[in-house]
Amino acid sequence: MNTGSSELNTSGNTQSQTRSGFVAIVGKPNVGKSTLLNSMLGVKVAPISPKPQTSRRGVRGIYSTPEEQIVFVDTPGLHRPKDALGKYMNGEVHSALADVDVILWVVDLRHPPADEDELVARIVRDLPKPLVLVGNKLDAAKYPDEALRLYAAQLEGRTGDTQQVMLSAQNDPGATAELRASVLALLPENPFFFPVGAASDQSREDWAAEIIREEAMKRLRDEIPYAIATRVTSWTERQDGLQRIEAELVVEKQSHKGIVIGQGGKQLRDIGQAARKQLEVFLSKHIYLGLEVIVIPNWRADQEALRELGYE
Repeated sequence: MNTGSSELNTSGNTQSQTRSGFVAIVGKPNVGKSTLLNSMLGVKVAPISPKPQTSRRGVRGIYSTPEEQIVFVDTPGLHRPKDALGKYMNGEVHSALADVDVILWVVDLRHPPADEDELVARIVRDLPKPLVLVGNKLDAAKYPDEALRLYAAQLEGRTGDTQQVMLSAQNDPGATAELRASVLALLPENPFFFPVGAASDQSREDWAAEIIREEAMKRLRDEIPYAIATRVTSWTERQDGLQRIEAELVVEKQSHKGIVIGQGGKQLRDIGQAARKQLEVFLSKHIYLGLEVIVIPNWRADQEALRELGYE
């Protein structure tokens, strides 16, 4: 995973004008924000699963050309929070919107606006920043034009620059490339914020932990996926190049621990094997991945536990 520091990078960019800026990707849960980010970057920096609220942190994904740089901020789905974790996730959305140059509001064209869409519209309506209303999942929508009109109506009265586009982030790279070009045209003249070649500002440990959590969320049912956190506790490299990664899956109840491990350890092995394959593909290195399941009671409502798990 190629990551960059948060220091301003001016070397090599002072002889000609460069354009760069921050772009927030917002929307309710499960509309395809992370899929859109990964598609526009051409590399996977954000976790994806069919379940809502897979994203919990604001993840920065960086796209650079010699003269232009977009720093995308993929945010958790805005929703009505039920615990401290939910409040933290909504806080990530508000924090991202406070200091960006462009906003992408992603909506699901398969459905008309719901209450959570109105939550998003209420926030972005009053922000005087360029906004692109991105109607996603076009390939599966029966009445996409009507759906987009309903979403656009929620922005009535907005005074900032507003554009609209419909696409399928999962399988339409041409449309996502066009959207990326439109975003680049909206950016101000600025020096680059990250080195050319950086794909994300995440540490490799945080990125790997999210890959593991993604694979767990895909395989677990009911409430358990939302009650799981992951963290990498060690990462070492042997002389032969093998990357040895040790990680924890944190659950809230002892009964959850047994379900995550599975009969004879099968569930945990399946999670580990799938995560290891992803890591090996993206890192192009052999991986040993050791997983342990631990219990931190009611961690989603515990501010101290949230801080320990990196939600701060």
